[in-house]
Amino acid sequence: MIKDIRKSIEQFDIVKYLLRWVLLVIPVALVTGSIVALFLFLLDWATELRWKHEWLLYLLPVAGVVIVALYRFKGKNSEAGNNLVMDEIHKPGGGIPARMAPFVLITTVATHLFGGSAGREGTAVQIGGSMAHFIGKLMKLEKDDLRILLISGVAAGFGAVFGTPVAGAIFALEVLAIGRIKYDALFPAFFASVLANIVCSAYGTKHTHYHIDFHVQAQSVFPYVDLKLLAFVTLAGVFFGLAGFMFSEMSNAIKTISNKYIKRKLLIPVLGGALIILLTFVLGTNNYLGLGVSTPDGNGVSILNAFKQGGANTFSWLWKLIFTSITLGTGFKGGEVTPLFFIGATLGNTFATLTGSPVALFAALGFLAVFAGATNTPLACTIMGVELFGGEHILYYAMACFVAYYFSGHSGIYNSQRVSVSKANFTYHLDSDSTLKNIRKIKKEKNSAK
Repeated sequence: MIKDIRKSIEQFDIVKYLLRWVLLVIPVALVTGSIVALFLFLLDWATELRWKHEWLLYLLPVAGVVIVALYRFKGKNSEAGNNLVMDEIHKPGGGIPARMAPFVLITTVATHLFGGSAGREGTAVQIGGSMAHFIGKLMKLEKDDLRILLISGVAAGFGAVFGTPVAGAIFALEVLAIGRIKYDALFPAFFASVLANIVCSAYGTKHTHYHIDFHVQAQSVFPYVDLKLLAFVTLAGVFFGLAGFMFSEMSNAIKTISNKYIKRKLLIPVLGGALIILLTFVLGTNNYLGLGVSTPDGNGVSILNAFKQGGANTFSWLWKLIFTSITLGTGFKGGEVTPLFFIGATLGNTFATLTGSPVALFAALGFLAVFAGATNTPLACTIMGVELFGGEHILYYAMACFVAYYFSGHSGIYNSQRVSVSKANFTYHLDSDSTLKNIRKIKKEKNSAK
């Protein structure tokens, strides 16, 4: 009788399903959280060492040659990075080499040690994805289960590296396809992200804290909404989306052009490193090197200072965009997201200064919205805003992120991202497997035909 009741109530099967995924996800989260903690420690060490020894910048071209050579001769297919992880989630079979995790960790730290402008999200996602694939293969999981475990690995890496577990889970689901979220990996991704963040924090890892010193005054007709401010947020969202579009296209263009015209591939990072050194010398500042979260003396342009009046110059966002596009486009390793935070926060600072809007709020909006536009993940970025800055201004987070998502167009930093639902009516046909890489090709062919 009891067995018959259990068979007729689907919640018993749900409990079994959830418990199974808890057991499957635990090793992925433990390993990913631990490696991300090590990565963040090494990243802080490399940043402080570069601050103390500024001459390390002059070795950036040499470091670039070593990085490119390492991937070229020993990396197998791990050079594809985040795009390889996304391809494996969409169409399992090609495999993700376990060496991706140590390779990307070492080369990202090297990029930062010698002054390259890069981030950390891409590294954490690749660590999570490669470890999930390695553990899934050891467990001999079927393709569908392995796909869910890979998504969980992405969530674990993202949630741990930024200390935003809810956004990490949503990001892992949302980033795969523009306009579509599948919920079959919702709980595994969430559990992995939360546990990995706990593990990472247990090692003493400290995440950056931000504060918005601005409060909306309640109004009788529209409580907690300032319509004039909302209009400025909407307008700023357009610029944030265009900045995300510019970053994505410039990074891709530098990579495409350099690989097309420079036959000896080891010369590409030499040129990229030399350009970074030249730009640093011309501008007379090191503010656009590395992560850009802070500066050695607390002065100058940084993400933290962008939340203060006068904490950014008019074109700080553009310089960081150029530095990062050159760094990543010429073969150096690291993520794009922290530089996108820098670009967005400084652009928000500039917009607020020109319009007389609250600086801290618009720095936060740019921080989130440029990222949303470049990755096509407006929901994850809105949730990230709540986790990083508090929930008081969630309406403005959402407006900025949603508008930026549309105005970044069909572009993005992940070439393997699918386009499931178009942002607007296309003048050309897209099939269900179209990727951003395919769209760039279609646009190029269409422009050539004119």
